[in-house]
Amino acid sequence: MDQYIELVKAHPITTAMAQFAVLGTLGETASRWLAARRMFFPFGARGTLLRMLGWAGLAVCIKYAFTGFVAFVDGLISHGLLPELGAPGKAFAVSLCMNLQFGPFLVIAHRLIDNAIDGAPNWANLDRGLRSLLWFWVPAHTLTFLLPLELRIGLAAVWSLALGLILGFYNRAK
Repeated sequence: MDQYIELVKAHPITTAMAQFAVLGTLGETASRWLAARRMFFPFGARGTLLRMLGWAGLAVCIKYAFTGFVAFVDGLISHGLLPELGAPGKAFAVSLCMNLQFGPFLVIAHRLIDNAIDGAPNWANLDRGLRSLLWFWVPAHTLTFLLPLELRIGLAAVWSLALGLILGFYNRAK
């Protein structure tokens, strides 16, 4: 664990990109496996590589948002616009602010990237992606912001995999 933390401290952007490239893409792949009830290579080699690059790009945005929204909530508290909060309250406030303000951008950007990779527009179920900000991401990131700084992005990448598993399970073929 110490080596992981040192690597994240030394290379925060690169490690965020790597973690999301692997775990985010694995989440999308697992979602397809569960939905189809079989293991296969759903995106092909090119599509998988492009999805990994898309996740890596999103990771940079996520890393900056994590830092920025902690500072945002700290600023609201220091200006008296939010009360002093304990760790759970502050984690919830950061998660809620981030997912309500940055979350819709990320959901739409992710869909635009997927559409570009797939070469066809697909806006189906975008509303479900936006609703996931409330039922999944706010609680998940509340837990994430309770962790030390160096562990947050890694857990967020794991949450991407978890959401892929959840969505795949609920989208299974009958």
